[in-house]
Amino acid sequence: MAIELKSTAFSHGEKIPRKYGYTEKNVNPPLEINGVPDEAESLVLIMDDPDAMEPAGKVWDHWVLWNIEPNTRDIPEGETPPGAVEGRNDYGQRGYGGPNPPDREHTYKFKLYALDKTLKLPPSSTKADVRESIKGHVLDKTLLEGTYAP
Repeated sequence: MAIELKSTAFSHGEKIPRKYGYTEKNVNPPLEINGVPDEAESLVLIMDDPDAMEPAGKVWDHWVLWNIEPNTRDIPEGETPPGAVEGRNDYGQRGYGGPNPPDREHTYKFKLYALDKTLKLPPSSTKADVRESIKGHVLDKTLLEGTYAP
């Protein structure tokens, strides 16, 4: 079975509920994880917005989370898994920063990676730091997408 990432708040490709937006409650949606490889040492979750290239000039990073225990099966709404480390998002904060498209509907990508190691990174790390650290260590990956409009 391949690794899977789902949400009880929205289905793949569907609208992310308003309350998860940056200017609303700004809490992460609930997520469910299945099919993690037995040999996984940790999980990484990255939420970003590639549609921000035009208005922001870059892919906007909303949530960067690493060293999630491989036996984690759900991430409840508004919570960080115990022991996981939250890095810096493009709002200049650590933790979750919800959708906040300035111009039109954007598609947000929740990328989950199963790794054969844990990462030794400081909490000030960014998505670029995490992506560099996981090279050659990804056992499996999956994607959950949701849309959000202003």
